[in-house]
Amino acid sequence: MILSKRAEVEHFLTAPGPQTRAALIYGRDRAIVHERADQLAAKIAARPDDPFDVALVTERDVDAAPGRLYDELCAQSLMGGRRLVRLRLEDKASVDKTAAEALKAHLAGELNPDAFLLIEAGALGRDSVLRKAAEADKGGGAVAIPCYEDETGDVARLVREGLAKDKVGLTGDALDLFVRRLPHERGVARREIERLALFLGPGSGTTAGPSDLEDFLGVEPEASLADAASDAFGGKLAAAQAGLRRAAAEGESGPAAVRAMGLHLGRLRRTLTLVSSGAGVQEAVKASGVFWKNEREFMRQARAWTLPLLDEVQPDILGADRACKAAGSPDRLIAERLALTIAGRARRLGL
Repeated sequence: MILSKRAEVEHFLTAPGPQTRAALIYGRDRAIVHERADQLAAKIAARPDDPFDVALVTERDVDAAPGRLYDELCAQSLMGGRRLVRLRLEDKASVDKTAAEALKAHLAGELNPDAFLLIEAGALGRDSVLRKAAEADKGGGAVAIPCYEDETGDVARLVREGLAKDKVGLTGDALDLFVRRLPHERGVARREIERLALFLGPGSGTTAGPSDLEDFLGVEPEASLADAASDAFGGKLAAAQAGLRRAAAEGESGPAAVRAMGLHLGRLRRTLTLVSSGAGVQEAVKASGVFWKNEREFMRQARAWTLPLLDEVQPDILGADRACKAAGSPDRLIAERLALTIAGRARRLGL
């Protein structure tokens, strides 16, 4: 049986039914997999770290001795109560098959019916026999829980909850800024949240705004290129050219400069599309991921550019990108020419 909806997953992890004998938790983000497995283990075993109640079996153990998993599932709890067998897998096909066979035998009642098999795995494909075995059980004896990368809302919730434990917080704008800069890998994100809590002062009651995060976040990646792209679309000829030359001195290549201008165009396109759907300009700019310090300039540009005009610029960017990648091309000069072309168009719009 598959559990994929958040409410279903949270309910199961909080209160697994007595009829369930096994759970397969898998996904590319191993931090989420491990976190959910720990949450479930705490509900299955009163002492999830006690070797008398819990057996931990790794992929290496099963590969070396395929019967080890069966032995653990047949054993009784030495302290009474439900026995927990935790199996941690990576991606070895032979172990995937062995685990699937053990799961089927356990669901058929051939092993200790009071044992609970908890399997943690990576990104299992549709051809995984273990995944198929867990998903095929319709009676609730086994559940399969796929774990996907956190979406933006999930990351924001993680930040709020993590900071609240240390009695600190962020304003709405600061939260948006911090979430945009966070990776969506759960383990890395948690470490960054802990680092931010230390920066703000645990227990201080601080609620930080965007300006309070400047020293913590530092400059945005590829800041010089981003500034040059913004200057180009803002009609600032000299500043765009100077920004590109500064970026070149910092080691940035021509293709990277062209890519930065493409990204800026993409943000403008998203902003204008949202505005055409009824959103306010400021709301649309925030939704497009514009750095908060650049919002005023970006809104100025969004009021001048139109979607048809951006469509006219798109071929220039694609052409410059192809030209930059040709062997022996003067890629930095090509990027400068593109920036000057865009800035010239912007100037004709009154920017």
